[in-house]
Amino acid sequence: MFDSKSTKAEDFINHEEILKVLAYGEEHRNDHEEVERILKKAESLVGLDRYEVSVLLHACENTENSELREKIFSMARKIKEAIYGRRIVMFAPLYVSNYCINGCKYCGYHCGSGIRRKKLTQEEVAEECRAIEAMGHKRIAMEAGEDPKNCDIDYIIECMKTAYATKNGNGEIRRINVNIAATTVEDYKKLKEAGIGTYVLFQETYHKPTYENLHPSGPKSDYDYHTTAHDRAMQGGIDDVGIGVLYGLYEYKYEVIGTMLHVKHLEDTFGIGPHTISIPRIKWAEGVDLSLFPNIVTDEQFKTIIAVLRLAVPYTGMIISTREECGFRDEIISLGISQTSGGSCTGVGGYAKRLAEGSCDSSHDDQSTAQFKVSDERSEAEVSKALLKNGYIPSFCTACYRAGRTGDRFMQLAKTGNISNCCLPNAMLTLAEYALDYGDDEFRQLTFDVIKTERENIKEEKVKTKFDEYLERIKAGERDFRF
Repeated sequence: MFDSKSTKAEDFINHEEILKVLAYGEEHRNDHEEVERILKKAESLVGLDRYEVSVLLHACENTENSELREKIFSMARKIKEAIYGRRIVMFAPLYVSNYCINGCKYCGYHCGSGIRRKKLTQEEVAEECRAIEAMGHKRIAMEAGEDPKNCDIDYIIECMKTAYATKNGNGEIRRINVNIAATTVEDYKKLKEAGIGTYVLFQETYHKPTYENLHPSGPKSDYDYHTTAHDRAMQGGIDDVGIGVLYGLYEYKYEVIGTMLHVKHLEDTFGIGPHTISIPRIKWAEGVDLSLFPNIVTDEQFKTIIAVLRLAVPYTGMIISTREECGFRDEIISLGISQTSGGSCTGVGGYAKRLAEGSCDSSHDDQSTAQFKVSDERSEAEVSKALLKNGYIPSFCTACYRAGRTGDRFMQLAKTGNISNCCLPNAMLTLAEYALDYGDDEFRQLTFDVIKTERENIKEEKVKTKFDEYLERIKAGERDFRF
């Protein structure tokens, strides 16, 4: 039986192993036959191991290898569409508290920052949820700094209960993912009982010396406890976990290989890898000097990271945030992203303030409580409309979570191709809900044109028939039909 107390970070994130893998990639970067073998393997949707990932990352570093990069980008697009179709799951972050006792040097929440500290009351949580629901979101990522005095696990659970109970017309929060600090198995059990969707925790950097330098104080300074948090979460019954690093803190190839080792550990230990991998880059925040970070990745390197990860972990969801500017975000979504936020606010209490002022984007957000500055300032409606115009299906679906299709049950759907019989129709039904409740005339036209086309990709006729019935009932004013 797995014992979280005996598991150490060094058991699966081994520095010498990462260096060995990187050396292999360097050695084979110009081995065209090996590169072609790896690409052929990736095309079969079985994923790649860490050595193969290292080869691709190193091969793409050659500035003369633009043809290889474009081939990888094209394959990443095909793999994403083969598994997830054209769906892009939409969500909004909800920051409930920015109190924090950690000294993280890259974060606007760090204890020495001049940020204005704020913690939402339960009425304010409800106000934030109503504002988020007014945007059309059904899924949130609940976020908070680490402060056991001002923001303990009971407070987070109370916020979750408030969020689930708050309604605004046809709006409701149907899934809450939670991104909070590493905690105990007992606390993860409480989150499970409260109805958590996915537990998300970023490693920030897998390079231990860099990690310890960037986390000089606070509970998060314990590299081992932080790195093994997902093990405790899964032992606590949470079968959907999300991982990620903050690119720019250390050399990006090292971080990608660390991610691959973490994926392998979760698969070997629990039989299921991460539900999602988030791919943020370090951005400006209050009290953060970007000149102190020499490993900031370029746009071209960032695109390579996303595409290679899509080849490596084809069935894992990949998330991009509003840290990226709108034009670039639209570009990189095609390289393998399956989830994104829209109309995001990274301040505490910002959504309700927007609603009260009649604003729908982040361009005038108060940065005094924000973790970082949003770069894509479009409203949720503008983000979703852009996706529609680019041929994607913005999905507000939460059906798998509520139907118990999580963990290995979801992966079986994805790996057998049966995802098209539930996720595709559910995505289109929730998009129809959104269009009718929140969209303008152009949005509705775009939506139903896409639905007409994508309906033909539902494989089973009986599912198509049921879909048609549900769609007509949604048009008549009913809500929340799901497969």
